[in-house]
Amino acid sequence: MRVVVDLTRCQGYAQCAFLAPSAFQMQGDEALLYDPSPTADIAVRRAAAACPVQAIQLDRVSSTDMPAVSGPSVGRIVIVGASLAGLRAAEALREEGFSGSLTLIDDEPYGPYDRPPLSKQALGGRIRPDATALPRRTDLDARWRLGVRALALDLPGRRVQLSDGSSVPFDRLLIATGVRARPWPGPAFDGVFVLRTRDDAIALQHRLLPADGSRPGRVLVVGAGFTGSEVASTCRSLGLDVTVAEAASTPLEGALGSTIGAIAAGLHRAHGVDLRCGVTVTRLEGDDRVRRAVLSDGDVLDVDVVVAALGGVRNVEWLAHSGLAAGPWGVACDAGCRAFDINGVVTDDVFVAGDVARAPNALFGYQFLALEHWANAVAQAEVAAHNMVSDESDRWPHLHMPRFWSAQFGVNIKSVGVPTFSDEVMIVQGSVAERRFAAAYGYRGRVTAAVTFNHAKWLPFYARQIEQGAPFPPSFNSPDRPDDALPVPAGVPDPATRARDATVMATGHRPNLARIS
Repeated sequence: MRVVVDLTRCQGYAQCAFLAPSAFQMQGDEALLYDPSPTADIAVRRAAAACPVQAIQLDRVSSTDMPAVSGPSVGRIVIVGASLAGLRAAEALREEGFSGSLTLIDDEPYGPYDRPPLSKQALGGRIRPDATALPRRTDLDARWRLGVRALALDLPGRRVQLSDGSSVPFDRLLIATGVRARPWPGPAFDGVFVLRTRDDAIALQHRLLPADGSRPGRVLVVGAGFTGSEVASTCRSLGLDVTVAEAASTPLEGALGSTIGAIAAGLHRAHGVDLRCGVTVTRLEGDDRVRRAVLSDGDVLDVDVVVAALGGVRNVEWLAHSGLAAGPWGVACDAGCRAFDINGVVTDDVFVAGDVARAPNALFGYQFLALEHWANAVAQAEVAAHNMVSDESDRWPHLHMPRFWSAQFGVNIKSVGVPTFSDEVMIVQGSVAERRFAAAYGYRGRVTAAVTFNHAKWLPFYARQIEQGAPFPPSFNSPDRPDDALPVPAGVPDPATRARDATVMATGHRPNLARIS
């Protein structure tokens, strides 16, 4: 049995933890941890059925009664990128009735797996890193080209060139190549890690939890975005000494601004993290293994493990000479997931989905949004799949509301909207001291985002406020509204800083944007 939980949808009701405690556990008040590969058990299926928000997905191989969709123009569909977005698009194509040739290409040698558990359950030893395979909704009848990399796109010839020297022809193409971890820029010492893939998690877990029972000394995490903060949290749960070096003034500043980031800083320090903000790591030193880290303030730390959490790089290099509008923010596409070329013309046969896509959003001034969100990858993949096999008159727009979640230090952090598309923020519910609150963000007098710490049940309300263009500061009253609630500057940094840590960014109106400003 394979399980995945849409944790952007989960609201912490905990019925699953009561019904199937061997597979689902609550961490803190709201954060859910789960086993992605539990023993096949009727209790797990009951837990999935009982979830009030239907956030639990299990394997469900089924056939479809929809009429087959196949013809000369869509006889061969190729998907480059076989992770979450690629898999969900492939499943949606079959569920839509597409009966033609379907090929999935990915440079990793594994089938589709879920990445969020790697920095939490897997690093902490709760599950094996190789036990996060995504559940299947339907029989794909697809050709899998795993362990080979897409090198180039021949758009006029309708072919994808691969690293093994072969090429794959297509009638329609979906680009879902996602994001990779930004590597450490200095010498590659043993003991320096990134965390993005299953192999990354296996290598880091072996160093944090060696088979001989020994323990590493100090772990240095470079970067306090979501991944860095989650790694620090997991290391502290293992009883390891952790130093976090962050160039910005607070953790999560690039994603949530420095006002909320200051609250996250208190969370780090309350759990024993040696948090160093406003400093960078100028170099690492050692012999065959890393031994020391030199900081920009002159401090020298003895370290045994270094985790570089420096953000992501979108996988677009293979599109450099394709003629598509691809750049550091990803591949630009319209609201129907059709890719733009460098002249701003929409293509009819190339589509984009997931973390590598950059699409306009009406709620945020029709700016192109670049998102690294689990739920967005699923929703956008399904829209792209539908539109690939549909007539123009029957195509859907992708109108997804950005949503993100993180679990760290026993606190469930969730956001909705675009926190970086704001200039003010206000604590509107709960208590910062208790780390149970909701904060609303505003830009030019309207609500543009919200973030909650252990207060996730209110997020659907704030999503509606954003959709309706509700005024900021919010005018509603709630029983737990602080008496001193006032708007303050959000502390959103400049785009160059946000580019490293933000999971959702408004990137302007130009489809052919070729650089980060």
